[in-house]
Amino acid sequence: MDRFVTRDTPLSNIDLDDLPWDPAKRKNILSYHPNQRDEVRRKYLSRGPCQPRGHNFKKTAIGGVLRRFNPKWFDKYGDWLEYSVEKDKAFCLCCYLFRDQAQNQGGSDCFVSTGFCGWNKGLDQHVGSDVNSFHNNAKRKCEYLMRQGLPFRGHDESDESVNRGNFLELLKYTAGQNESVRKVVLNNAPKNNQMTSPPIQKDIVHCFSEEVTKSIIEEMDNDVFGLLVDESADVSDKEQMAVVFRFVDKYGLVKERFVGIIHVKETSSISLKYAIDSLFAKYGLSLKQVRGQGYDGASNMKGEFNGLRSLILKEIGKKHFEVGEFFDMISFLMNVVGASCKRKDLIRENYRKIVEEGISNGEIKTGTGLNQEISLQRPGNTRWGSHYKTLLRLVELFSFVVKVLEYIQDEGTDSTKRQQAYGILKYFHTFDFVFYLHLMLFVLGLTDSLSKALQRKDQDILNAISLVESTKSQLQKLRDDGWGTFMAEVSSFCEKNDIGFVIVEEEFVDSRRPRKKTGITTLHHYKVDCFYNVLDMQLQEFNDRFDEVNSELLVCMSSLSPIDSFRQFDKSLLMRLAEFYPDDFSPMERKSLDLQLEIYLDNVKRDERFVDLKSLGDLARVMVETRKHLSHPLVYRLLKLSLIVPVATATVERCFSAMTFVKTTLRTKHYYKRISDKTIPRHE
Repeated sequence: MDRFVTRDTPLSNIDLDDLPWDPAKRKNILSYHPNQRDEVRRKYLSRGPCQPRGHNFKKTAIGGVLRRFNPKWFDKYGDWLEYSVEKDKAFCLCCYLFRDQAQNQGGSDCFVSTGFCGWNKGLDQHVGSDVNSFHNNAKRKCEYLMRQGLPFRGHDESDESVNRGNFLELLKYTAGQNESVRKVVLNNAPKNNQMTSPPIQKDIVHCFSEEVTKSIIEEMDNDVFGLLVDESADVSDKEQMAVVFRFVDKYGLVKERFVGIIHVKETSSISLKYAIDSLFAKYGLSLKQVRGQGYDGASNMKGEFNGLRSLILKEIGKKHFEVGEFFDMISFLMNVVGASCKRKDLIRENYRKIVEEGISNGEIKTGTGLNQEISLQRPGNTRWGSHYKTLLRLVELFSFVVKVLEYIQDEGTDSTKRQQAYGILKYFHTFDFVFYLHLMLFVLGLTDSLSKALQRKDQDILNAISLVESTKSQLQKLRDDGWGTFMAEVSSFCEKNDIGFVIVEEEFVDSRRPRKKTGITTLHHYKVDCFYNVLDMQLQEFNDRFDEVNSELLVCMSSLSPIDSFRQFDKSLLMRLAEFYPDDFSPMERKSLDLQLEIYLDNVKRDERFVDLKSLGDLARVMVETRKHLSHPLVYRLLKLSLIVPVATATVERCFSAMTFVKTTLRTKHYYKRISDKTIPRHE
């Protein structure tokens, strides 16, 4: 009997988001299970054709003439034409999705499997003049499928529910405010067309996300851009990669726009490269358009402005045992004190009493915004300055924190917390704690201005370089001349809080090896092994990460600066800068740039509107406003290339902050595509 029974091919699990983008890499649509074909078709249609706009299309000799794929065909046949970068051939998305068993019907097989490369013939022959041609029939099927959609299983959100969810409640509220809307939604709509099921809600969010992303791609206008990438774990401990594009818009304004979150199973360079390739293919972009890349702590352009928090906390903490121990104890403190509302309230209440006594005695002034309630602030993973604020609060609330720790040690019900409180109290009453607390306050305080400046969206690379140099100068000044001031702060804190001060003339005893003689004084240990060592490590890290500050590229960029009536302008350096971008300036264009630079300088110096400009961003904006970007297009192109060099990944960090509102501990099953769909409209 088995030979008379027809069995379907077993259903296999397919990941719709892993379907290949390149048309040459796709398998035949008929090879999918019949129950999966509609899902695959809908996924490809929602993605759209693979159109790598901006790609440098390969030239091929045809009939003795060099010919290539015409990128203008993307505009003429934008709803079906695809191009394979791997094979340098054209394909048809509609014919691929709805081809039948017949081969070579109306040229369909050429545009489905083997690919078309007859660039001298054009594509009208494939479309055909007959409205019932294979291609036109396939195209109509695609349009019908997109209009109808696929059936989804709905969710029970009954009328008796107290809270039917944000979507339905908002729809109900809107219907109550607008009579025209009320007549066609919810119970007044046909029962089979209410458009309120959870899948429909997801589709609406996805449409919003796609429209926002589409507007960003259109705003880029197929121009060059910088790529900023960072990865972070979400609340479910899944690695998510956020991607931001940095570009100059048509008004001469520098923009950093968030384009999506991608789940990566591993953080290897190959995995991240594959994820970026997929994103570029989705939106028809090419890696050849990328002119600058920034990755937090792992940039192929050395990431000079990235990972500042890691630079200070992790690198020094790894290399200096005492600094690492200090931050471990701060972390323990936040877990012991900050984990309980009651303990936080104890700190606030004690602080309030001291403030009230000071006000009644006339020692503390009153006024709007003064004497606000404060408590210990837990440092954030994506905020560079939060650790500095935590230490500042600890100094201000130190006596109150000690009282709370003593209360936990004596009255706590959890033995683990009591032991932790005892250990923290013991450490807090040591000279080492006070020394490293103030040392980190000095270091973080000097770098705080740089951290805040690099988080600004309008920061350009020349201003960032200046801030880096100033910060390095202040750190060097602290190392050379700051020991006396530093020790005065440490001594004052010890005296105020009854903490023992070390005798600097005595021989230093290493707590890890108390029986072994060190042969150095206590002064030498804290001044040389600790103070000088930490600052030297900090300066060395700056020199390692910011070694491009004195590089030829950045020196050339500084010649574009409009400060002091273009005082730094140097024609030879700008010509050298153009040589760094051979894909953007051909030999003939470099010759034209040589002549255009002199005219440009004379022109802008005579124009009062270019007086008092402070940055490259201001220069680009004013050039567009005065239409001089059309008079000096090559100079403006050089300016744009300088502006899109990534300065910091702060924008990517903000995307992760937005993600924490979308995927919370109560919504841990969000798939990464849904996270991206919700985060893009929220952030942009």
